[in-house]
Amino acid sequence: MSQPDYRALAAKCRAEAELATLENVRERCLRAEAAWLDMAVRQERVVNSRAARVAPALGQ
Repeated sequence: MSQPDYRALAAKCRAEAELATLENVRERCLRAEAAWLDMAVRQERVVNSRAARVAPALGQ
């Protein structure tokens, strides 16, 4: 299964926030950006943890 590119989604939200003319829309976009970045960090942590667990099993 393909993993979403959370950092790209965060960048899209940041760009939308910069273009927003309404304050509430800008704030919503910035909250969404923060959520996507949080998910990106979690995803990277899981990938690194999985790699660390699998490497010894593969003799690396």
